Amino acid sequence: MSVAKIIEISAESPNNFEDAIVQGIAKASKTVHNIKSAWVKEQHVVVENGKVALYRVDLKVTFVLD
Repeated sequence: MSVAKIIEISAESPNNFEDAIVQGIAKASKTVHNIKSAWVKEQHVVVENGKVALYRVDLKVTFVLD
């Protein structure tokens, strides 16, 4: 039997939402092992001077406990 845990993280990128997701999972995987999935809970943009400056995602990350 395996047991999974879900954590929430936020990640951002100046490029796009996909890059924010990839960067968030890459950073989380440095300290969280056995990541199995992630769900994009919310997407936001930060606007500066009328232009999108940052793409931000809130992720729910699922991983299996050792």
